[in-house]
Amino acid sequence: MAHIKRRGFTAMLGASALAAPGIIGAARAADPVKIGFVYLGPVGDFGWSYQHDVGRKQAEAALKGQVVTSYVENVPEAPECQAVFESLAASGHKLIFGTSFGYMNYMLKVAAKYPDIKFEHCTGYKRAPNLATYDIRFYQGRFVQGVIAGKLSKTGVAGYVASVPVPEVVQGMNAFLLGMQSINPKAKLKFITIDSWYDPGKEGDAAKALLDQGCDVLTQHTDSPSPLQVAASRNLPAFGEATDMISFAPKTQLTADVNEWGGYYTQRIKALLAGSWTSIDTWGGFAEGMLVMAPFRNMPADVAALATQTVADITSGKNKVFVGPLTDQTGKVFLPAGQVMDDGTLSGLQTLIQGIEGKLS
Repeated sequence: MAHIKRRGFTAMLGASALAAPGIIGAARAADPVKIGFVYLGPVGDFGWSYQHDVGRKQAEAALKGQVVTSYVENVPEAPECQAVFESLAASGHKLIFGTSFGYMNYMLKVAAKYPDIKFEHCTGYKRAPNLATYDIRFYQGRFVQGVIAGKLSKTGVAGYVASVPVPEVVQGMNAFLLGMQSINPKAKLKFITIDSWYDPGKEGDAAKALLDQGCDVLTQHTDSPSPLQVAASRNLPAFGEATDMISFAPKTQLTADVNEWGGYYTQRIKALLAGSWTSIDTWGGFAEGMLVMAPFRNMPADVAALATQTVADITSGKNKVFVGPLTDQTGKVFLPAGQVMDDGTLSGLQTLIQGIEGKLS
């Protein structure tokens, strides 16, 4: 495995540097296949990028001797990322994973330039013959969190530290409140959008502001443990994000959505090695083993039992999460009674349900 710092990596963009002996050698037939990963944040964020890196390590271990992986961290969702993807492609990587939504259009350009290289984009929706997309139904875990919050909140008001107002985040806020309202129909959700996926300072400030507004349980759709730590400092319950963050709040974390990327990465790399890789769109959740809940802690046994049953109901399909009637913030019905929201609508969702306070920026 190679870890390439972003600044050092982008300094190697010239063709002569890429071909230099001792930096990136010419591939031999017997060499392991090179697989690349590009991360938005540091692998030490203990959240989103960290969990992707766990998956990378699992795939490399499962395919030991057949592949060698490398990653570039701290790559922004900006034109600079295109150079990183191009450099990985030019240096012999046969499959490249981009793990943030904002990489989408840049990856499309690079995929067109390197038709013999395979690319996979996490959370995106644009594909090409050599560019696949993959995602997790994060909203399923948000609903479970909401059920727990509905049982434990004394004020009936929860706080949500949001990143950017893309459909994935809108799904999460709605699902959380739907879970909460399944217990307490009068429950409300307040949110603050920080316009970043990873910014510990902004995440912490947003958490403090939400708790100051009377929220007595907190969740997040951002990458660092900062909101969880803020809640812990006030002895208030909260949920971790992307990975089990219990070490940051051992007495107050209730559970966390845990993203399981390892199985997916292993499966897709195997397909590459077998010559059967195709451009597909994958959106998995509890049923596919791509999403699991961290152990239910710091709650009464009956609440943990209810949360466990909720996971089972979503896994089996008994609970579809987004089932009408659903009303927007003005009280207008946007999903009629008995209807289940289809994946196409979910993928572009920009409507907040009644009970959520605040507007999307």
